[in-house]
Amino acid sequence: MFDHIGLKVKNLDASVRFYQAALKDLGHVLVSQGDDYAGFGPPDQPALWLYASADTPAGTTHVAFSASGHKQVDGFHAAGLKAGGRDNGKPGLRTDYSPTYYGAFLIDPDGNNVEAVCLT
Repeated sequence: MFDHIGLKVKNLDASVRFYQAALKDLGHVLVSQGDDYAGFGPPDQPALWLYASADTPAGTTHVAFSASGHKQVDGFHAAGLKAGGRDNGKPGLRTDYSPTYYGAFLIDPDGNNVEAVCLT
């Protein structure tokens, strides 16, 4: 359904460090970067764009990334915490969403709720 998404961030360097760490186990890398932007995704296919913006409202977005299994979700959460993210839901089943919904939630440096999820 989506080709890409863009997030405004207050501190581009801090956000790049966070997303590089959090998305690594999901197979996403820093694909493109300039003075005021960075793009992440599979190699040569940026799909998450970060844009530096001094007037960014905090915590206005929720983004969920697909994972292929529990191990990727766990890695996303652990690496994101080490890179400055805050816990917003430890890895685990969320049976209120679906019997097989396994996800983890982090708050990124700008207050956005980011998630990794698999349905197996």
